[in-house]
Amino acid sequence: MSHKPPKQLDAEKSKNAIICRNRRASHEYEILDDIECGLMLHGSEVKSIRNGKVTIDEAFARIRNGELWLVGCHINEYPQANVQNHEPLRTRKLLLHKRELAKFAEKAAERGHTLIPLDVHFTEGKVKVKLAIARGRKVHDKREKLKQADADREMRQAMRRK
Repeated sequence: MSHKPPKQLDAEKSKNAIICRNRRASHEYEILDDIECGLMLHGSEVKSIRNGKVTIDEAFARIRNGELWLVGCHINEYPQANVQNHEPLRTRKLLLHKRELAKFAEKAAERGHTLIPLDVHFTEGKVKVKLAIARGRKVHDKREKLKQADADREMRQAMRRK
């Protein structure tokens, strides 16, 4: 029986590759603005992210004491890290310049707005998170969006048939 190594990104792809995307975000929320943040990680977390073992479906960001934190992001433990492994659901610090954070925090502080991660990706070998200010959609808004998308799709198909 052969042993397959875990799927890992090759050197070229890992420089600029999207690792994980929050696909539910565009359905659940109305995206108002977004920004790219750095992510403070341990070495075993980076290795695990390179293997694609990260989920941000339940994650969100919070501002505490003038710092931005990512909460609920699950990064699996890296099996070869042994004792130096990380805690999978720990709160991780997001890195932004102070004036970017101040501008972003001002928008996010409005009632009904939240900070959600849209994707985790590599940019020039560094792990980045695309963070968005979003407003939650009500059920009827979600239905309306789906109806609009169906109508647009039908119009495009009708135009192609002509």
